[in-house]
Amino acid sequence: MNIALIGAGLMGQALGQHLLTQGQQLTVFNRSPEKSEQLQALGASISLSAQDALEKSEYCLLMLSDADAINTVLDSISPDVFKDKLIIQMGTIAPEESRDIAKRIELYHGRYIECPVLGSLPEARTGTLILMSGGSDNDYKAALPLLNIIGSNPKHIGEIGQGATVKLAMNQLIAGLTSSFALSLALVEKEGIEIEQFMSIVRESALYAPTFDKKLQRMVDQDFSNPNFPTKHLAKDVRLFTEVASRLGLETCALEGIGQLLANTLDQGLADTDYSAVYAGVTKKQ
Repeated sequence: MNIALIGAGLMGQALGQHLLTQGQQLTVFNRSPEKSEQLQALGASISLSAQDALEKSEYCLLMLSDADAINTVLDSISPDVFKDKLIIQMGTIAPEESRDIAKRIELYHGRYIECPVLGSLPEARTGTLILMSGGSDNDYKAALPLLNIIGSNPKHIGEIGQGATVKLAMNQLIAGLTSSFALSLALVEKEGIEIEQFMSIVRESALYAPTFDKKLQRMVDQDFSNPNFPTKHLAKDVRLFTEVASRLGLETCALEGIGQLLANTLDQGLADTDYSAVYAGVTKKQ
């Protein structure tokens, strides 16, 4: 397959590495060209524009941080280049943002599906991401040969916006579980209770989630370096979820508290660290 990858951040690089190991032909565009150098060394072609990457592609993956970044890239491409191209949007954006992007690409006679992912760098490098797609049956089926390389069991949620909705719902759970665990862990530590004693009880209970053990050592050591998913992105996703849920008449006061906690964490200069840094937000009162 001939694939364009637009966006070579942490997840984009990991996904690109996997596609290259699977023998796929990959063309990469990133607004900061130095981020593409590692993929180039592994055999990817590097484009100096998003338009050039799209022109060369059979499939185009958008692995960008938010809707503003996506629209900035789309603005740089001549509308006629989209004709008959299949665009697969993999970032976490709001459902309405995804619908607007779909309308724009369809106006240019292109094809669009959303396919946000759940998982981090190890899953991206091994093709085991959880994929949540929204779009027409025909476009989903056209994308499926590529999606099967990226994830082991792609899921077609429904129409445009519904895949984005499920992804926001999952990231809200990430925020809730991580912040709740951080607060409980901090309380136990403040009272001088042995961490492993606490964890043995948690693991035996119905309350246990594997993410607790994944983030435990980072929190205990307060080492949030080398992130799989930066704190700033989780904060962005919480803001998106809150906005979408509020428009739908849902009560979001609990999540607003988590959003403030993440904002406090960002204020400590921890935007680019692993999101387990929410522990620092819990333990350092503003």
